[in-house]
Amino acid sequence: MDEVKEVGVPLRAAMPRERLMLEGPEALSDEELLAILIRTGPAGRSALEVARELLALAGGQLGDLGRMPADAYRLVHGIGAERAVGLAAAMEIGRRRAQAAAEGRETKVVRASDVFQRFKHRLGDLAHEEFWVVYLRRSNAILAELCISRGGLSGTVADPKVIFGKALALRAAALILVHNHPSGNRSPSASDRQLTRNMKEAGAFLDLPVLDHLIVTRSGYYSFADAGAL
Repeated sequence: MDEVKEVGVPLRAAMPRERLMLEGPEALSDEELLAILIRTGPAGRSALEVARELLALAGGQLGDLGRMPADAYRLVHGIGAERAVGLAAAMEIGRRRAQAAAEGRETKVVRASDVFQRFKHRLGDLAHEEFWVVYLRRSNAILAELCISRGGLSGTVADPKVIFGKALALRAAALILVHNHPSGNRSPSASDRQLTRNMKEAGAFLDLPVLDHLIVTRSGYYSFADAGAL
């Protein structure tokens, strides 16, 4: 088939919508998918050129682009408030889809990586700290996942009375602590270590063992149990 051109640009590069309909979305590059969301460029520029500049804003990394606030997209010429909001919504849909898929794969906790898979999309991109508790049945099946507190950039409060009160109300058999570090540093702080010791002692007294404490970042996690620090 002869190559068709429009304004000197190959059809495959100029018409990502048609490619998506013919070949499916998985056949398109990140730039082409973004171009579909952008729809049209300003005078003298194509949507694909705007998409290329937008992706360059995040160093070519779609994941990093998804972590940017909507206002950051407006730094690219051709993206106004409406398109920035649409792009942010599309990024959030992708994040939630990945989170739902991860949550649907696991019903039991066997290892620390199981917990990380459930929380990496939920907590990894946050700019503030959140403290969650995973409550388990005796079979290590997940009974509930509850957010105990939300804080600022540098910390949040985890009240043992609240955590174990909910465990008793749920009749949980064990629990796992989870919180994130927005800084990306997986290493536990002195307060993280002290809290873990306090929670372990309280759990032993109540016959509600704390099996692990995970610190989640966008790139990985720290497990107190795996590190032998629990």
